[in-house]
Amino acid sequence: MTGTAEHVPPPAGTLPTPELLARLGPAVADYPPASVFGPRDAGSYEFVWLLNGSARWTCGDRTLRLTPSALLLVRPGMRDTFRWDPGRPTRHGYAHFRLPPAVPGGPPPDDTGWPVVRDLTGRDDPMAALCRYLLALGSGRPPAWQRHAEETLRLLLLTFVHGPGPGTGADTLPEPLVAMMAAVRAHWSDGVARPLPLERLARAAGVSESTLCRICRRSLGVGPVEGLERLRLARAEPLLWLSNLSLRAIAVRCGFADAYHFSRRFRAVYGLPPSAFRAVPPESAPPSPVANGALSALRALTLPASGAETPATGQGRRSGLGPGGQTPGSGAAVEAPGDGRHR
Repeated sequence: MTGTAEHVPPPAGTLPTPELLARLGPAVADYPPASVFGPRDAGSYEFVWLLNGSARWTCGDRTLRLTPSALLLVRPGMRDTFRWDPGRPTRHGYAHFRLPPAVPGGPPPDDTGWPVVRDLTGRDDPMAALCRYLLALGSGRPPAWQRHAEETLRLLLLTFVHGPGPGTGADTLPEPLVAMMAAVRAHWSDGVARPLPLERLARAAGVSESTLCRICRRSLGVGPVEGLERLRLARAEPLLWLSNLSLRAIAVRCGFADAYHFSRRFRAVYGLPPSAFRAVPPESAPPSPVANGALSALRALTLPASGAETPATGQGRRSGLGPGGQTPGSGAAVEAPGDGRHR
C-alpha cells in the first residue's frame, strides 16, 4: 500500500541521514498472544518488521495485516494501534528515528508520498538484510555502532521510499528490441561479447533488417550493430582498470579480432586509445558510451553473465583507483534478539 498517488518521492539525494533514538532500538520485542498496543500518538519515525507471528495495524480508517514479509514505516503524528497475533506469541524488530531538515532551518521532509509498507521478499531486495544488520548492531553495540546504525537506517529508508532497486528501463523498450537483446544475452553467456550480424539480430527480433534499424535508431539513437559495439566496448572498461590482461586478451573478450581493431574502435568512441584510458582514473575518464540515454537500459549486458568467471591474469590491477576503489571487507550479520520492549 502506498500513500497519496499524486505525491512523488523526493530525489534520492534529498533524504537526510536519520537520527537514531538509541533508547528505542534497534531491538526486538515479544508480545504474548492477543496483546494490544495502543492507541498511541507516534512521536518519531519507526520501522517495524515481524519476525514471528502476525499483527493487524490500524491507523485512522486504514488497517493492514502484517506478516514477517512486511516492513512498516510509522510516521510522526500517526495515531495507531497494533493488535498482535491472537493465537501465538509475536516477535518483531523495531527502530525509532527522527529526520532533520535537509538544510538547517528548513522544513521537515515531506513524507506524504512515501509508502506505508513494503514487501521484504523481493529477489534483489536488500531491506531484509539491512533489518537483520540493524538488530545485530542494536544487540551487540560494538564501537561506533550508533553511527553505523544511522547509515544503515539511511540506506533502508532510501530503499523503502524509492523502491528496492532501480529499473533497468527494459520495460520501456519496443518488444523487438527486448527479443533481440534476449538473443544477445544468450550469445554472450560465456562472457565473450562476440558481434552478431544484422541478419541474425533481425531474425531474433522477428522483424526485417530495415525495420530493426529504424526501431533502434528511433529508440536508441544508433543502429543495432553500432549499439552492440558500444556495449562491447563498455565491457572493456573494468578489464582495463581491474586486471592485468593484455590489450589482445581484452580485445578477444570484447569480440574484436585483434588488439589493433579493438584499439581503433575504442579510440573512435572514447577519444583516446585503451592503453591511455587504462592509466586514467575513473573519475577523470571519458564517459561510457552507454552511461546515459536509451542505451543505459541495456547496460546489464556490458557485464559478464551471472556466475561466469572474471578473467584475470596474475595480481588484480587497481591502476588509478586510489583509496576510493578499494573493496571493503564483508561480514555476516547475525540476528540476535534484544530484551527491550517496543515503546
